[in-house]
Amino acid sequence: MALTQDQKKRFRKLAHHLKPVVLVSENGLSEGVVAELDRALEDHELIKVRVNVMEREDKVAIIEEICAQTGAELAQVIGKMAVLYRPAKKQNPKLSNLIRLQP
Repeated sequence: MALTQDQKKRFRKLAHHLKPVVLVSENGLSEGVVAELDRALEDHELIKVRVNVMEREDKVAIIEEICAQTGAELAQVIGKMAVLYRPAKKQNPKLSNLIRLQP
């Protein structure tokens, strides 16, 4: 499911004030990090992830791997921050950023 430009624009707007939920370090993706990403995406649907690596190619590879392993769609990358979206199986109105941040 690829995101449309309108969806990306909306998600960027909603994610602007979010803080990163998961930090990925130089060690890359571990089982624990992927599990936390899965949990965060299921709870919040729209999250920010900070990828702390020095090389741009490594950052791009890690973000692509995150999307592949979690089934998330990439909405935006700015610097070391990535905005990811994956619809929840069952939305929780108290946790979903899409519901909570609606104008």
